[in-house]
Amino acid sequence: MTPEIILHHYDFSNYSEKVRVAMGYKSIAWKSVIVPPVLPKPALVALTGGYRRVPVLQIGADIYCDTRLILRELERRCPDRTYYPYDCVGAANAISSWAETTFLRSVMLLAWGRNHDLMPRELFEDRAAMRGLPTPSRAAVEHAAARNAPLVRAQLPFIENMLADGRRWICGENFSVADLAIYHTIWFLTDRSDRLVHELDGYTKLAAWMARVLDLGHGAHSELDAAAALTIAAAATPDAPRDSHPHIEDPPIGSAVEIRPNDYARDAVIGRLDLLDDDEVSVRMSSAALGEIAVHFPRVGFDVRPVTTTTQRLATTG
Repeated sequence: MTPEIILHHYDFSNYSEKVRVAMGYKSIAWKSVIVPPVLPKPALVALTGGYRRVPVLQIGADIYCDTRLILRELERRCPDRTYYPYDCVGAANAISSWAETTFLRSVMLLAWGRNHDLMPRELFEDRAAMRGLPTPSRAAVEHAAARNAPLVRAQLPFIENMLADGRRWICGENFSVADLAIYHTIWFLTDRSDRLVHELDGYTKLAAWMARVLDLGHGAHSELDAAAALTIAAAATPDAPRDSHPHIEDPPIGSAVEIRPNDYARDAVIGRLDLLDDDEVSVRMSSAALGEIAVHFPRVGFDVRPVTTTTQRLATTG
């Protein structure tokens, strides 16, 4: 039996929306596990070995973290209607990099500042703690919004210009990861309220493109509680890893390593190195509750380091 595709997410997570639309594009049926937006997240961190961000994709006892890798895994398992059309994959990846760094940062600071009164205080506290910073004041988030509004306005024309020749999708006639990256960034601008809808006024090509993306939907999905997802993981066995292609500087396969995001929320996931190449790194770990699971990350954006003898003992005993 093919294992179910399970997405751990919450509604106003823009990266979760990226994956939801990605599954809609491929008409994937999936199970939805709603995760709290702030700590504690006991079921999620048990499943991932400590990784706390969403979305997380679960397929049996294989756990996939970060949308960069989640999309690649969905592509591998559901290859119809590719996210990576051969004639524009390089441009799509480059555009995605801009959309999810420079552009997204400006959009998030603007949207958070303009909508701060609609968000719970604990959300600001949680996100500040993830970055090792004090919780920002109301004046600080409003100032950040004012500072970033011109930067958002400076970049929106880039998208309108990409679509100016009448193309259907960002890179041409084929949908790609570039559409997903730009879409979830703009979605975040207006999802919490309509206070920033006016920022999109006059961008007719962008509006028509957004409507096409929205028409893709989220695929067929149904709710699943977190306890049931853990039961599914405990009853499954991770897939055998494909061949690794490490570099000479990398830790050896089979050794104990820790994996951390290299930007923020840097809690380490510790396990036995199972796979390492230029696209992916995965570790295996075991616990009394779940048995053996494999947790997968993209190579870019994460640090992989050997652990001490003490930490190795913890990783191998669960």
